[in-house]
Amino acid sequence: MNYLFTICGRAGSKGLANKNISMFCEVPLVYYTLSAIALTAKQLVSEGNEYKVALNTDSKQLKDLVMNQQILEILCVDRESELAGDNVAKVTVIKDTLNKAEGHWKCKFDYVIDLDITSPLRTLSDVLNAIKVKQLRAGDTDVVYSLSPARKNPYFNMAKKINGYYEKVIHANYISRQETPPVYDMNASIYVYEPNALREKEPTTFFNDHADAIIMRDTAVLDIDCLEDKEMMEILAKYYFFVKFDEYKEIFEYAKSLLQK
Repeated sequence: MNYLFTICGRAGSKGLANKNISMFCEVPLVYYTLSAIALTAKQLVSEGNEYKVALNTDSKQLKDLVMNQQILEILCVDRESELAGDNVAKVTVIKDTLNKAEGHWKCKFDYVIDLDITSPLRTLSDVLNAIKVKQLRAGDTDVVYSLSPARKNPYFNMAKKINGYYEKVIHANYISRQETPPVYDMNASIYVYEPNALREKEPTTFFNDHADAIIMRDTAVLDIDCLEDKEMMEILAKYYFFVKFDEYKEIFEYAKSLLQK
């Protein structure tokens, strides 16, 4: 099998300025994604597979950060201006990266794995699990992506405002959250795509059908979109996950090593 890992990051950010080039626990945030890619790639190569890595960005600072490490060979795809706006679906950017990567390397990829920069608390087993599920559902799913159990449930304790009043998101008569259908947060961490689906499927409906998922530890995932998110994640990481769990510490230690290569 031939795998393409993608890293996608725009310049700037409205929620947290320059978040993709920020530091996280004294390590560049993007290095956690590179760490997860490198460790996953080692496992894939040991099983006789091949892989490539592509960065899609319009940020010179992010490009410099990624290219300064010496562990991974990475193709830099310069993001076109029409793909750099707020209203461009990330799936569209990944599709562009896939097409340009296949053109550059003159090959076809069997799977595309996107690891989001702003979700640093993932483990090697999380990524491998997503790949395994996609392989088991080959030809049956367009994507396998990561979820975490939701702490709020639209059938029970989530509300919306309509015509000046508030009401439940879904009208239901459950008396406890335990009775409700389970729901999950899309935690924006791991995606394993079918290349043909990326090429052919409408981006805005991509996750509405033919998708499967893995479930990650809920407290480990908080997509960084503002300063408070980042500060909370750093506290959780530094004083809990990197101390209590070897699998999270493994990603952290490898990310630190990238600073020295």
